[in-house]
Amino acid sequence: MALNAELALFVVSILAGVIGALAGVGGGILIIPALTVLFGVDIRLAIGASIVSVIATSSGAAAAYVRDRLTNMRIGMFLELATTSGAVTGALLAAIVPARFLYLLLGAVLLLSAGQQLVRLGEELPPEIEPSGLALRLGLASSYPDAQLGREVGYQARRIPLGFVLMGFAGVVSGLLGIGSGALKVLAMDGAMRLPMKVSSTTSNFMIGVTAAASAGVYVGRGDVDPRIAAPVALGVLIGALLGARILVRISNRAIRRVFVPVLVVISLEMIARAAGVNL
Repeated sequence: MALNAELALFVVSILAGVIGALAGVGGGILIIPALTVLFGVDIRLAIGASIVSVIATSSGAAAAYVRDRLTNMRIGMFLELATTSGAVTGALLAAIVPARFLYLLLGAVLLLSAGQQLVRLGEELPPEIEPSGLALRLGLASSYPDAQLGREVGYQARRIPLGFVLMGFAGVVSGLLGIGSGALKVLAMDGAMRLPMKVSSTTSNFMIGVTAAASAGVYVGRGDVDPRIAAPVALGVLIGALLGARILVRISNRAIRRVFVPVLVVISLEMIARAAGVNL
């Protein structure tokens, strides 16, 4: 790869890192199309670089989010039980379930979810409720300092069984299709469990790093991680993730949702395109 191309990839990776850190989806949604379409990189190497970029996004942003008390690690680790179990199930089913049908189904689900997110586009915080008995027993209620609102914001996790099931579905999708499921994680926490958007995004960032780190060794072992491609991608995404983490603490939950909805639409269109046999 020529020096000019590496510099261009580095700049694109910074942008991907910022968006990934804000939306909680990792940088792969931009990295894979950029590598394959703009730079002509083989799809296998693009996916390998994407895995590295997800780890970089999570590592760069998660430390800042944990320090700023935005990430709910207790909820994240609890929901990882469902995600990892689902990923194993998905991997076992991969040989018998048609991938194209799943891409189409996932694309349709994400498009409908984007519509639901548009309805709540102006929502800053979910309505306050009394915590459920299950939430109290699991210690899932918490708070975070909101710099934009200038106060401590308390929140409760609700519909925990539904959130757990959706996280399991996110894991199955990830295992079946070999894609990141950050968007589904954010939707489960924001839509089902009704956590504040900042908490949903930052906790998703934490979780996707755990998932990606577990699968990265497989890609390295297969030779799908080219250091000449992965290195500028990882460095650019890391810088972008750190910038995104600084931005997120200063903006509103509404602004984060405005970033998340277009990303959701792009992911859904990519899934539908893959169902049609087109790699974007």
